[in-house]
Amino acid sequence: MTIREEIEERERDYLSPFACLSSASKGRARVEEECNLRTVFQRDRDRIVYSKAFRRLKHKTQVFLTPSGDHYRTRLTHTLEVSEIARTIGRAMRLNEDLVEAIALGHDLGHTPFGHAGESVLNELTPGGFTHYRQSLRVVDVLENGGVGLNLSYEVRDGIAKHSKGYGEVLPENGHGLPETAEGCVVRYADIIAYLNHDLDDAIRSGVIKESDVPEECHRILGKTHSGRILTMIQGVLSGSQPRDGRMVFGVTSQIGGAMQELRIFLFQQVYRSPQVHGEFVKSAKILRELYVYFLEHRDVLEKEMGDFATSASLERRVCDFIASMTDRYAQNIYQRIFMPSSLV
Repeated sequence: MTIREEIEERERDYLSPFACLSSASKGRARVEEECNLRTVFQRDRDRIVYSKAFRRLKHKTQVFLTPSGDHYRTRLTHTLEVSEIARTIGRAMRLNEDLVEAIALGHDLGHTPFGHAGESVLNELTPGGFTHYRQSLRVVDVLENGGVGLNLSYEVRDGIAKHSKGYGEVLPENGHGLPETAEGCVVRYADIIAYLNHDLDDAIRSGVIKESDVPEECHRILGKTHSGRILTMIQGVLSGSQPRDGRMVFGVTSQIGGAMQELRIFLFQQVYRSPQVHGEFVKSAKILRELYVYFLEHRDVLEKEMGDFATSASLERRVCDFIASMTDRYAQNIYQRIFMPSSLV
């Protein structure tokens, strides 16, 4: 028996009936020989961690663009916090932690430079629209590994594609658009728990808001410390999720869920739409709009910068792929190189 088979046997003996077993994966689009050491989900996790798109996350904005301090979150630290929270929930529920971790680490690979500002611009400019979760799937299916993709398992791809809730319900009552696995649903909750807490933390650090501005109901129910709020939210998910009709139905207790929604609304109104954040949004939007038009008109420069893979896609799609892949500093540097005379640089 190989080490992988031993791990798969332990999963069958220990994991919850609602967990997705590695041995029961629906597999990959391109069939591969099994690894003797790692399960299918462990291999997916490793492929994501070693990808170029994952490394670029360290230079992509979460909320605050090019902050002067060293302790603001980036898209990479957000991803790591989501992974930690998701694994904590998954472990408590005896779900497959390897699947949870792979989905969490890959969920934002398609995010744009300049956070959601970049996503809004590309959605406006690209035919057919743009969302970071669809782009994350495109990254792992097409753009990574020299244009052949990572060939991830069905379950990881499903979790990545369906991790986002936007401003809508975390887990819609009608079940539309939810991940097929319990592990994917865990990552959806972990994503919102992570950003509610670290965006609040960074907003206070930046001076956009003060601790005293936070609604008292949120303080009373969720707690007044970063770790306390996270623990309360995790406990709310664990208490609010119950088996029903042969599957795990996820939720959050009403009191904690109400406080989370109140905090979410507060952040949208007082942080994401604040003059400080909006001002940076306007600047970054201008950079990306002008770059988009430039590369449409200068295909030779696009080919030089991007390489020759994914050439079967439309020009607009390739420009979108290129801009979405940029880090904040790369976008700023290439904008400066293209639009500013060298004598002024």
